[in-house]
Amino acid sequence: MYDMTIRLQTDGGKRLYEQIYEHIRKEIREGKLLAGERLPSTRSLAEYLQVARSTVEYAYGQLVSEGYIESRPCRGYFVCSLDELFQMEAERMAPERLGEDCGKQGKGELEKDGTGEKEEEETCFRSGKGEIVCDFSPNGIDMTAFPFGVWKRISGNILNYGNSELFAQGEAQGDYDLRVTINRYLHSSRGVNCRPEQIVIGAGNDYLLLLLEKLLGRHIRIGMENPTYKRAYRIFQSFDYQIVTVDMDESGMQVSGLAKENVAAAYVMPSHQFPTGAVMPIGRRAELLNWASEQPGRYLIEDDYDSEFRYRGKPIPSLQASDEKGKVIYIGTFSKAIAPAIRVSYMVLPEALLERYRRQCWFYSCTVSRIDQRILNEFIRDGYFERHLNKMRKIYKGKQELLMDCLKPFRECFHISGEDAGLHLLLTARIKVSEEELTSAALDRGVKVYGISDSLMDKRQGKLPVGQRATVLLGFGGLDGRQIMEGTERLREAWLKDG
Repeated sequence: MYDMTIRLQTDGGKRLYEQIYEHIRKEIREGKLLAGERLPSTRSLAEYLQVARSTVEYAYGQLVSEGYIESRPCRGYFVCSLDELFQMEAERMAPERLGEDCGKQGKGELEKDGTGEKEEEETCFRSGKGEIVCDFSPNGIDMTAFPFGVWKRISGNILNYGNSELFAQGEAQGDYDLRVTINRYLHSSRGVNCRPEQIVIGAGNDYLLLLLEKLLGRHIRIGMENPTYKRAYRIFQSFDYQIVTVDMDESGMQVSGLAKENVAAAYVMPSHQFPTGAVMPIGRRAELLNWASEQPGRYLIEDDYDSEFRYRGKPIPSLQASDEKGKVIYIGTFSKAIAPAIRVSYMVLPEALLERYRRQCWFYSCTVSRIDQRILNEFIRDGYFERHLNKMRKIYKGKQELLMDCLKPFRECFHISGEDAGLHLLLTARIKVSEEELTSAALDRGVKVYGISDSLMDKRQGKLPVGQRATVLLGFGGLDGRQIMEGTERLREAWLKDG
């Protein structure tokens, strides 16, 4: 195709790569760039726009992550089919009919190496003995950079003001000032469209899911990704929900599998699925939204647990940002971004469920202290949270890059995935070895790793999207550089023949 005419603003507005990204995204959504159409190469577009090539690469990378375009090896970048998206937006625009589907985004190195080519012989694996020294937990976070002084100063100021109203009963949904602040943060960072009145604050996701059970009812059928977040699965089990596990592919939950089941809700993690690390492209998101819109009373529960930590491009917009019919229940938390002990989570209810909440749950008191709510409100409102996030992104990116560097000797025998976001990576064996053998050999060398099958809820029917080979999770959030290097060295000794 021809080079694009994009009017770039250089007078202090948005960054150049964001302008390029938004222009191409708009052209695709409006049907001006058709499915299968080839985009200019990064070099060609960079020369035409007189910008650095890396600027165009950042923009293309973001579009690939969101599923608007795909990269075809040795051929370039092509527009993906977004038929479902256009059906969803039919009331707002009338785009031209798209061409044939350009294929699913995200099929890459693992599929080729894991199933399409000749298997490597079992020549890499070995085991050994030793004592435990390193825990690659995917749930660990780094508290060494937490701004304790700022938090202490805000706490002291609030208590010194003698605000007696903080010791009175607060609003059931949480203090309005904090809901306003969260609303502004979610809109700017995640694209969430809501009013402060739609937000409910609670002490952790467990409490919010308990409230949700009151709104959706007991004994309903709910679809969950397989594998999925085990804690949420157990909570839904405690509600006597009839849980239907739905297999995943590289784009996330398979809507075709969901459509076969008579379920009232589906629990998904589209921005960074746990544990696979999959990012759901825009086309699959549109399919989910259309499924939810087919019948009244269907809802999507979006768990956006760690969207702040993305190392390439900007954060992927939330599923709720594309919801125009009130079908997404959005849940987030500050546990990963600030500290687990903060115990502040939030839920954005669609308008229909908000009315039901006011009728049925108005008497439930907020489970977060009003003092803690005031501290968090000032921490976010006065810019400390943003500065803390920027610092933590740099810290986690440094740890992730160190871990990736330490894993270079593993690449012949393992496929590495999930490195673009979150606080853990996945290693999938290219060799014939079981997950139990990997975890056991690592433990013998003093290292604890976590098998992905622990998150597979229906092991009789579930198929891992990363392939049928043994896969382990390596979390790096709670480790320092020395622990990462020593831990990976011990894994090399445990798993690699020349270790």
